Amino acid sequence: MPSRPSQPQTDETTTAKKAAQPDGLFKAVSSSRVSQLIVEQIRLLLKERRLQPGDRLPSERELCVQFGVSRVTVREALRSLEAAGLVEIRLGARGGAFVTEPSSERVGEGLADLLSLSPLTAAEVTEARLVFELGIVPLVVERATDEDIEELRALCDEHAEAVKQGEYDMEMSAEFHTRVAACTHNTAIEMLVRSFHGPLLMSLREAQSVEPQMGQHGSKEHRKFVDAVAARDVEAASQIMRTHIRRTASRVKGGGAGKRAGAE
Repeated sequence: MPSRPSQPQTDETTTAKKAAQPDGLFKAVSSSRVSQLIVEQIRLLLKERRLQPGDRLPSERELCVQFGVSRVTVREALRSLEAAGLVEIRLGARGGAFVTEPSSERVGEGLADLLSLSPLTAAEVTEARLVFELGIVPLVVERATDEDIEELRALCDEHAEAVKQGEYDMEMSAEFHTRVAACTHNTAIEMLVRSFHGPLLMSLREAQSVEPQMGQHGSKEHRKFVDAVAARDVEAASQIMRTHIRRTASRVKGGGAGKRAGAE
């Protein structure tokens, strides 16, 4: 049988034959999603600390050689890394792609996007709050500093005045709960709470649509909670928070966690 004619090689395939430098950080890749494989390699190097914040990645030309791909593919991978907040692209003579320090704010934004695009219900959010916010109460009681407690009390004063003026809103309630989480002094917890801000507001506003005066009783409970934290009383703080969140649960559709309770 006649031999099959060899397939024409693309520029990228030809370039891939130029193997990556044996002592380099990067390995040549070959796939229909080449740029994603490059992103995964660089993510792994970041995880292994072989690339550090502030490090400058090789030039586009050097990356093309080391990965064995075209410049278009390298640029696509760098754009993905930049969008993920893992590198910063700087222009000019001293420009290039620089490794950035991952921030909890950036990660929180990603989680917030996922949550906001998910079909969450107010009842599900409130049920999750019962698990999560009650779970962190012991840490809050143990770790809250005098400064934390002073700031929480200042928030309570501000919110009490807003209630008096008829200006209290659910953003204020969410602000209090976010500040409480910060008292754990745990970056992961703070990040999760920030990412949950959108769903939290959604659930609070749905509850407020059922009870327009929502917040008057809740703001008083906020103050009682702070007093329990200041007294280092985990049991009292937990009970106050449980009652507080169950009141919201009773106001949202399908809220089963607190049907016997009364709005935040």
